[in-house]
Formats: sequence, C-alpha cells, structure tokens
Amino acid sequence: MGLCAGDPACAFCGIVSGRVPASRVYEDELVLSFMDIHPAAPGDLLVIPKMHAAGLQDIDESLMAHLFRVVHLLARALRRSGLPCEGVNVFLADGEAADQTVFHLHVHVFPRTADDRFRLEVRWQERSRAALDHDAALIRACLNRGGDRRGTS
Repeated sequence: MGLCAGDPACAFCGIVSGRVPASRVYEDELVLSFMDIHPAAPGDLLVIPKMHAAGLQDIDESLMAHLFRVVHLLARALRRSGLPCEGVNVFLADGEAADQTVFHLHVHVFPRTADDRFRLEVRWQERSRAALDHDAALIRACLNRGGDRRGTS
C-alpha cells in the first residue's frame, strides 16, 4: 500500500495524484480533503488517506487516528466558515452493504441546518438486554484477534 500511485481506476487516487481536478481544502503527507462534487449540502467535504485503501481494514490504527484528527479540524473550520452550518455530520460507509460507492476509504464531513431535508430513514428498534449482551460478547471476543471477519456470521 503506497501513496496513490495506487489504483489507476480509482477516482480518489486520481485526485491525490493530480490527474483528476478537485477543490482541495486540506492536505498533509498522509491525508487529503476536498469538496464533494455530489454534496449533501454546500460545504460537504471528503477526507481520504492518500494511500489507496478500500476500507477500514486496509489502514492501521495510527493512520485512522490521524484521519479523524483531520476530520475534527475540518468540522471545526466548517462551523466557522460562514457556510450554513448549525451542526455537522461525520459519515463513513465501509463496504458495499454499507452503501460505499467509491472503494477508496473516505469520510464525509457535512454541515447540517435545522431545516435541511437530509434524513437517515431507519426504523430504530429497541432490543432486549440479552440480545445486546450476546452481540457485545461476539464483538468483544474479536477485539484482540488479527484478521478480518467480514461476511461471517
């Protein structure tokens, strides 16, 4: 996994390399942020690792921590920018089932206002304590394991 000489078919690698134009907001040696060309609202930013990484499992803890420090920095700047922004959503889709459409890890940082029409259409349902404890135990058991258990039940 090197810096985005990476995947020539990846649009975000093209942005990192300069082959694809983008309105850049922030850049350092590890990450790049630019304006989303299909924004949820004006000011919608994307933050990506410069190295090609399809998803969370492809980056280490150090890079993830740095990525989210930059997300935090940008969210604060967005609130001060003068763009309509009463709140901020941070969103990451990891995998096809999560509606990831560009398979280069990216975090959306977008402004919210009380009257915007963006909604997550989810039926939030309460679960029993036994079911929650069961799920917690499954996840806890995998915390110190290496590897990736995607797609297994």
